Amino acid sequence: MKKVIIAFDGNHFSKGAFAFAERLNESQKILLVGAFLPQVNFASLTNYPGGGMDGPWLAPVVESNDTALMEQCMATFTEACNKSHIEFRVHEDFHDFSLAELKKESRFADLLIFGSEAFYENIGIREPNIYLQEALHDIECPALVVPENFDFPNNNILAYDGSESSVFAIKQFAYLFPELASNNTILVFAKSNEVDELPDQDYIEELAARHYSNLTLERLRLNPVKFFDSWLLENQKAILISGAFGRSDLSRLLRKSFLFEMLKDHRMPVFIAHK
Repeated sequence: MKKVIIAFDGNHFSKGAFAFAERLNESQKILLVGAFLPQVNFASLTNYPGGGMDGPWLAPVVESNDTALMEQCMATFTEACNKSHIEFRVHEDFHDFSLAELKKESRFADLLIFGSEAFYENIGIREPNIYLQEALHDIECPALVVPENFDFPNNNILAYDGSESSVFAIKQFAYLFPELASNNTILVFAKSNEVDELPDQDYIEELAARHYSNLTLERLRLNPVKFFDSWLLENQKAILISGAFGRSDLSRLLRKSFLFEMLKDHRMPVFIAHK
């Protein structure tokens, strides 16, 4: 049994994130922990230092007058878990919960699920918004970012660039989801240079083929920032597996990454793992 956290803010219950957790529970029972973060005081963003600008800012949260909304979201989560026969836990101390607490919680979890459209959706300044960016940067377990509308994957896209983080993500996905690793899988290498061969091809093929039984290797000769997202759209009912989020400045990385477009446009579930 895996411990899976699902993160909500305020009364923004992500049906897409819960639907993915529900499907995971159907194939193998999970413990689902609902983490409920306070809402952002949207009205304060324009006056808060760094509001709407690049940088690691976090706006003040709404106080207890929104307790009823938070409790309503908790009640929706509890009802959905009971209906789907999912073992679950709920954080009751949500007034003190924060992204820092979410990071600590993730240290003791196998996976953390976010709704790409619902997580702090009221900010609306940039997608993925600063709270989702910071959460993806700081958490200490793999993350699954899920749009509200998606097809449960029967195809895996392993984004490989020869880096340590991309190999780490490929391994983590197989360890966590052996039932999905049997899907049709493309290990794709796309880099905006003239490299013709997959880096360390023998090594990555030996590793990936042990975990992904229906594996194909593909070298895309295109600029990944401009065209990789278009190529991904050709793969129906797919999940993207990536290790592109390093521990350096996340906003800078996102702007240079095809992942930014994938998360911004909510096109498919994205699995992200980094050390």
